[in-house]
Amino acid sequence: MRSAQQWFSEYGESHQNPTNKAIHWVAVPLIYLTVVGLLWSIPQPQWMAPLPWLNWAVVALVPTILFYLLMSLPLAVGMLALSALCLWACSALQAAGQSVLWWSVGVFVVMWVFQFIGHHVEGKKPSFFKDMQFLLIGPAWVIGFLYRKLGIKY
Repeated sequence: MRSAQQWFSEYGESHQNPTNKAIHWVAVPLIYLTVVGLLWSIPQPQWMAPLPWLNWAVVALVPTILFYLLMSLPLAVGMLALSALCLWACSALQAAGQSVLWWSVGVFVVMWVFQFIGHHVEGKKPSFFKDMQFLLIGPAWVIGFLYRKLGIKY
């Protein structure tokens, strides 16, 4: 498996333009949130019913966090924190009587439009066209950038 630095270096090749970077700073975490929201919205089977905290979002996040753990423990911790925040946001939306599904669909579509605008400005295709794993690298890239600013090694 590639190291975090190898992933980020390759991902960064198509994320040099300041406008594209700024768009990604907003869009990538929101897309991550909306994917969690879409998974949250899948009806729970009967076997999950006794455990109200267990849903498809939680199930999908387990291998996702393991992927980040294989890259780097500090990145996995950051992604676990982001994932917990996303789960909390979905829970808060649901508790407020909002549709997590429709909120997620709407924000997902708008953020992907912005992502493609950013890549148009950049003049380069999104990294995931080359390797689908880059869909998981984007959120970690944002966390990695924060870590570098704070002097945290990953």
